[in-house]
Amino acid sequence: MKIDFFRDYCLKKNGATESTPFGEDTLCFQVGGKIFAIIDIERFESVNLKCDPERALLLREQYPGIQAGYHMNKKHWNTVSFDGSVSDPLILELVDHSYDLVFAGLPKKIKEQFC
Repeated sequence: MKIDFFRDYCLKKNGATESTPFGEDTLCFQVGGKIFAIIDIERFESVNLKCDPERALLLREQYPGIQAGYHMNKKHWNTVSFDGSVSDPLILELVDHSYDLVFAGLPKKIKEQFC
């Protein structure tokens, strides 16, 4: 997967924005001010994505390229590798899942801004 495609995919999400709050090399995709994806712009080796805790454990058992979230809450975040061990369609499905979880957790007033 190419970084430009990944970036465009994330930004097409309703209300999605991007920023670099952790430094110029780390790109975060957010909705309502809450992060749903984090990538290293320079290396583009993996992405951190929020995940339902039960599903996160199952994915880690099934795929060697999915590990507990690096520098994140290990219960709620996965680091997904772009090394080919996880298919691009699954990565995009996990981006959708992360976005949906974050959006669902937003206050009603913020959600209404995007509907």
